[in-house]
Amino acid sequence: MTDNDSLITEFVLTGFTDHPELKTLLFVVFSAIYLVTMMGNLGLVALIYKERRLHTPMYIFLGNLALMDSCCSCAITPKMLQNFLSENRRISLSECMVQFYFLCLAETADCFLLAAMAYDRYVAICSPLQYHTKMSKKLCLQMTAGVYIAGNVHPIIHVGLLFRLTFCKSHEINHFFCDVLPLYRLSCVDPYINELMILIFAGSVLVFTITVVLISYYFILFTIFTMKSKEGRGKALSTCASHFLSVSIFYGSLIYMYARPNSFTEGDKDIPVAVFYTLIIPLLNPFIYSLRNKEVINVMKKIMKNKQFCNILKA
Repeated sequence: MTDNDSLITEFVLTGFTDHPELKTLLFVVFSAIYLVTMMGNLGLVALIYKERRLHTPMYIFLGNLALMDSCCSCAITPKMLQNFLSENRRISLSECMVQFYFLCLAETADCFLLAAMAYDRYVAICSPLQYHTKMSKKLCLQMTAGVYIAGNVHPIIHVGLLFRLTFCKSHEINHFFCDVLPLYRLSCVDPYINELMILIFAGSVLVFTITVVLISYYFILFTIFTMKSKEGRGKALSTCASHFLSVSIFYGSLIYMYARPNSFTEGDKDIPVAVFYTLIIPLLNPFIYSLRNKEVINVMKKIMKNKQFCNILKA
């Protein structure tokens, strides 16, 4: 750690608490969350990759969403768990940048993937006869490539702008991971340009993807409620319910975190919201999509039956 009157290149993550008894409990809880998150998301990726029936645009987007949720969890949780067990909670500026880069990559990609999934559901419900033409394999691959290009460009901009800042105030980051907002509060250089870029680029991503989602669901709901068949309405609503639930939780958390008034100056509200969108949402997504999706459940049942059959043959 550098002296108080020199530039700071290392920080201390204050985390959740300094009470040893709570640290042990939190370590156990978040270790369980991390384990279930990785198993759920990577299991969903493996399931979609292995089963040819699931090689459709909706499941390709879902598999990439699960992959990005795994990336988000890996960027945050290991360092957090380490800090629960160690008195040395230091993190270098370069580690901060790497951690934020992968978090921003995952969150940006999630925004575009949720928008792509909303558009896919719009085409499937509003133009079912033209679905395979409008949502071709080529378009699906192009959309997925666009998601990862945008997902990488966005954090590169903000990480690059961090190099213009110097830190000579407190070395303590009041957070459990290295986000840019707490860093801006510690900067000796006016972070106005950085904050402006966050508002422009993050705001543009949120506005564009939310607009796509809302327009898609407007036409989806209009089509559903004009259906004559009650069974058709129920099936269509069930198909979209899980996606809309995930979208609402995810965007609600991000908007509150980065777009609320005084988000750059108020740090006391960051941690509870950050726990939600970095740890809880990646945990819930595979269950939201799997448990409400009959096709995924049927594939899982098929695999389990095959395993049971193989075990019987081995016996």
